[in-house]
Amino acid sequence: MTFDSNLISVDSERRFGGLARLYGAAGAARIRAAHIVVVGLGGVGSWAAEAAARSGVARLTLVDLDHVAESNINRQVHALDTSLGQAKVQAMRERIAHINPHCHVECIEEFVDAANWPALVSLDSGFDRRQLAVIDACDQVRAKTAMAAWAIHNRAIFISVGAAGGKRLAHRAEIEDLSLVTHDPLLAQLRYRLRKEHGAARQGKIGAACVFSREPVLQPAAVCALAASPGEDEAAVVSAAARSAQSDGSLNCHGYGSVVSVTATFGLCATGWILNKIAA
Repeated sequence: MTFDSNLISVDSERRFGGLARLYGAAGAARIRAAHIVVVGLGGVGSWAAEAAARSGVARLTLVDLDHVAESNINRQVHALDTSLGQAKVQAMRERIAHINPHCHVECIEEFVDAANWPALVSLDSGFDRRQLAVIDACDQVRAKTAMAAWAIHNRAIFISVGAAGGKRLAHRAEIEDLSLVTHDPLLAQLRYRLRKEHGAARQGKIGAACVFSREPVLQPAAVCALAASPGEDEAAVVSAAARSAQSDGSLNCHGYGSVVSVTATFGLCATGWILNKIAA
C-alpha cells in the first residue's frame, strides 16, 4: 500500500524541532538539508535509513537489490507481514513516507561493485561535501573497498559498518578509524585491500570511520554443538553449521546468528556519527 503525503498536514518544525535543541539552529538546518546515501538495507542499513528519516533529512538514496524475506523479520525494521516479497528499497520508501513525507527518497535496486561506484548514485559528477554522506551497510568486501577508496580520495563524509552477525552485546559497539579496528574479519579484509590495492596508509589513520565491536564473533558451530540432540552426531552438526555460515565468504547474517539489538545499534551508531559530522 502506498502513502499519499497530501492526506495529512505535516508540521516539520514540530516533527523535527528537537534537532535544533540538540545541534543548534545552524546544525539542525544543515541536517535538514542533507543528502544521505545508505548502501545495504539489511539489519544494519534499514535502521540507519530509519534514523536519517526521523532526523528530517532532505534526501535519502537507498541502494539494495534484495527483497524482504520472512527470515529478515528478526532484525530489519521494514520487514513485516505486509512487506514480504517486496523490494527492500520500496518497503523502506513507503515507511519513510509516514515519517518524513517531505524527504525525497531515491530507490536504486542494484548491488554496489567496483565497476558501478560511484556512478550508480550519480556522485561521479561531483557533490557537496558539506551536505552529502554515505553509510556503507553492506557485507561484501569488494563493494566496501570501492566505496571506502572513493570516500578517502574525495574526503567525503563516510562510515563503513562491520560485521554484526555472530555478536550479542550491543553495548560493545564503538566507532574508530579503520586502522584501529579489531575483532572484525570483514573490516580486516577491507583494510588489507585498501592498503594493497589503493595505497591506504600503513601507519597512522587510514581516514575511514567504522562501526564495529571488539566482542569475538560467535561461530554458529559452537552454538549448534551445545544444542545437539542426545545421540546426534555433534561433529556433523558443527561441520554443517560452519559450512553454512562461511559458504559465501562474508560475515553477513545469513549463516551467523543475529539479534536486532546489535544490528540496529550498529545502524544507529552509523547515522548518529554522520549527523554529528554534518551538523558540525
